[in-house]
Amino acid sequence: MIRELVESYPTAEKIVLVMDNLNTHKMASLYEAFVPDEARRLIERLEVHYTPKHGSWLNMAETELSVMTKQCLRRRIPDKPTLVGEVAAWESSRNTARCRIDWRFTTANARIKLKRLYPSIQVG
Repeated sequence: MIRELVESYPTAEKIVLVMDNLNTHKMASLYEAFVPDEARRLIERLEVHYTPKHGSWLNMAETELSVMTKQCLRRRIPDKPTLVGEVAAWESSRNTARCRIDWRFTTANARIKLKRLYPSIQVG
């Protein structure tokens, strides 16, 4: 997937990639998948930013993009300049209103929703 991404943007000097901290999402994994020269070529094209461990940063970003889609983009926008202007106006309005995400997914909620991922200990 990384090679496809890099090859999709042949003229880009750097490709900014935001990834979670999954153990396979380390650049060292490219050395396991490719010969060293190819791995190095791919890595040199990337600027990687990892989301915080044990954080919900990516979920918050997805939530904000969903809000933007519903409030700003759910209509036909004729061209890129109009799109840029509309998103900038939406962003300014949202920032002025100091909109925040009230993240309510607690550890207790996680234990219920993700119960299947937790080990089951049988006593007796």
